[in-house]
Amino acid sequence: MKSDHTQWSKEELKIYILLCCAKGDQIETKEEIDLIKSKTDPETFERLDNEFCGDDEDRCFEKIDDVIGKYPFSPYEISEIKKEVMEVFNSDNKFEMKERNLCKVFDNMLY
Repeated sequence: MKSDHTQWSKEELKIYILLCCAKGDQIETKEEIDLIKSKTDPETFERLDNEFCGDDEDRCFEKIDDVIGKYPFSPYEISEIKKEVMEVFNSDNKFEMKERNLCKVFDNMLY
């Protein structure tokens, strides 16, 4: 089932993806959250974090896929999102199996 009400900008989509990455291994670190907060304003972070916390994993992927389908992304934009995803994964100096799998999921969704 596709989301019919998710109206994020590209930047909001990126923040939501990064939140998903931070929580991908079930352990959200201060370093991960601080990094994400540094990429947006406090109001946007709070709103998207609250929304993310209310979504299960399937709903998260549905929303992300829905919004990705609404926008054309240039190769540069895709590269930047992937770079920021890896920054979040590496911010706690660990790259767990769950994070590697999530990285592959996002690779497939962005292409």
